Amino acid sequence: MHLPLTKDLVLIGGGHAHALVLRMWGMSPLPGARVTVINPGPTAPYSGMLPGFVAGHYTRDELDIDMVKLARFAGARVILGRAVGIDRTTREIHVPGRPPIGYDVASIDIGITSAMPDLPGFADHATPAKPLGPFAARWATFRDGPFAAVAVIGGGVAGAELAAAMAHALRAKGRDAVVHLIDRSEALSALRPAAAAKMRQALRAQGVTLHEHTAITKITDGGVHLASGEVLKAQFITGAAGALPAAWLAQTGLDTHDGFVTVSPTLQSSDPDIFAAGDCAHLAHAPRPKAGVFAVREAPLLHDNLRRRLAETDNLRPYRPQKDYLKLISLGRKSALADRFGLAPQGTLLWRWKDRIDRAFMRKFTDLPQMAPPSLPSPRAAGTIEALGDKPMCGGCGAKVGREALGAALARLPAPIRADVVPLPGDDAALLLTGGTRQVMTTDHLRAFIADPVLMARIAAVHALGDIWAMGAAPQAATASITLPRMSEALASRTLSEILDASAEILRGAGAEIVGGHSAMGDELTIGFALTGLCESDPITLSGARAGDDLILTKPIGSGVIMAAEMQGRASGDHVAAALSSMSRPQGDAAALLREAHAMTDVTGFGLAGHLHGMLTASKVGAELTLDAIPLLPGAEALAAQGIRSTLFPKNLAAVPGVAPKTPREDLLFDPQTAGGLLAALPDGAAKVAQLRALGYDAAVIGHISGTWPGHIEIV
Repeated sequence: MHLPLTKDLVLIGGGHAHALVLRMWGMSPLPGARVTVINPGPTAPYSGMLPGFVAGHYTRDELDIDMVKLARFAGARVILGRAVGIDRTTREIHVPGRPPIGYDVASIDIGITSAMPDLPGFADHATPAKPLGPFAARWATFRDGPFAAVAVIGGGVAGAELAAAMAHALRAKGRDAVVHLIDRSEALSALRPAAAAKMRQALRAQGVTLHEHTAITKITDGGVHLASGEVLKAQFITGAAGALPAAWLAQTGLDTHDGFVTVSPTLQSSDPDIFAAGDCAHLAHAPRPKAGVFAVREAPLLHDNLRRRLAETDNLRPYRPQKDYLKLISLGRKSALADRFGLAPQGTLLWRWKDRIDRAFMRKFTDLPQMAPPSLPSPRAAGTIEALGDKPMCGGCGAKVGREALGAALARLPAPIRADVVPLPGDDAALLLTGGTRQVMTTDHLRAFIADPVLMARIAAVHALGDIWAMGAAPQAATASITLPRMSEALASRTLSEILDASAEILRGAGAEIVGGHSAMGDELTIGFALTGLCESDPITLSGARAGDDLILTKPIGSGVIMAAEMQGRASGDHVAAALSSMSRPQGDAAALLREAHAMTDVTGFGLAGHLHGMLTASKVGAELTLDAIPLLPGAEALAAQGIRSTLFPKNLAAVPGVAPKTPREDLLFDPQTAGGLLAALPDGAAKVAQLRALGYDAAVIGHISGTWPGHIEIV
């Protein structure tokens, strides 16, 4: 039995503490709580492995925690964006580009930045070492390029680790590395004398030049300008000196210390419903340096206290941080230095130990435990196991009824007898004649396949508009049909507001208005729209394709297999993010370019092959498809090669005679698409594709109309 949702927990940031909270939550969720995590991107880098990544010992995939997979495991919605503020009066969190996110309890774990806003030229010519994600991406590009001069500002442990790692990586690439490490006072002052001496020795061994008690006046594209007048030439400049909090934290009205959120022993801020952890928090009762070890140790207590606050119990646990901790410091090559209790051993064995610790931490997120599904009731009616299948039912158009069953049901309907209602080829639209006005009408709805109502609403709106655009019509009006999972009135109000705000933005951008609708509560989120559109001339249908026409596709395919893999925790967050971005992109400008098409349809649940087959059958022609010309979403072909399929795939395959796929790429022709591209038949496709690409579409000429065998598809 699923309890109604009554409380919203929002985790702001994908820091180490929040990542661990999500993992613990997935293993034991709190019934009635809806969890949201907000993160700038689909991944969050692990700071402990950054020097090893910089040195070339780890790949980027090994460095990153996949927040999309982790959110799926935790049953949380993930919002890819950067929080910029909290309105504590309305209890809303602001993320640019989307409606505000309501919360009952929130937690902040957004890390810090090592940007240097007061140093002239830093913002234009340097890269802060934190946030880690942008730094890692820019370093990877530089490391693989032709240059070899680097400057690191900040002679603390972090700066020294980076300098040693950079020198090692550049030499490993066969380049004569020049690496400067600059500090305005004494370097490595946080280390005990024995460890500091060994770290200096390691820097010299790596060829790093250490500049202490050295002031910097500015950064230019030529390098680092010192107060002495000397210029240290460098093509890659980074800053690892100091830690700055996000500026918006000071605008929340929460108590802060030097801009960091002040928290009590229970990790609560001055607002008891807002917690903070990791580097962005200041432990007023026991101040500690900014180090990932404290965020990791805070996670179990933060997890327990968030649950207790959501349950409105008062027995929150206090956090008592350790006074000292073991520092394991990378030395560039696969060697490490330890610092604790005045001892400073170093060597390859310590590197192996550090590597083992770091990999064990990351396995917490790559090897997520498989939670057993609930057992089936017994006794039960015959056929239930076959109907369930061997994998969860897909959402979006992957949940569509197969073409054969749908066609059989529609065939039983009597033909329209009204002269002003003209059915169009296909199964989902009609032409209404009112006086001299041509109005088209269609409907579409989607079973949710992601937990974010805003993104789901955008995709559902784009999906429903596809039929209107494919007919060459101008969107006019829409009514919404929304089923929410069972929840409290407060959460229902928040969710409906998010859905309507997001869908209205898409529909109004397309020229239509939401004029009403219907809402209900049920087992799961479903969003749909009934739409009308106006045609200046006869609508474009499936039946006008002519021999010699080129076939144009405006979007890549593969969303079905990617979202099926995402449900199984097998799709990378980057690939899921790319698929969601493609699905949520409106196509009004593409439809306007294709308004002279002889035939057009949107590629949705029946897959590219199924929708092309429908066009060819209606037009009484055949087609040749150029398989290698068909654009694919990143990761789709690799996932298809692993045998991942949408639940609708077998029905789509059976509905298109004469095509027997032999490769994963061919299988994707039958992959159900949600909010897929427009498929148009028209002459001179290359010119249209050039225009579409200028608008940012990954469009292509994927074949041409040939032959008079209705519905026949030949793959070349």
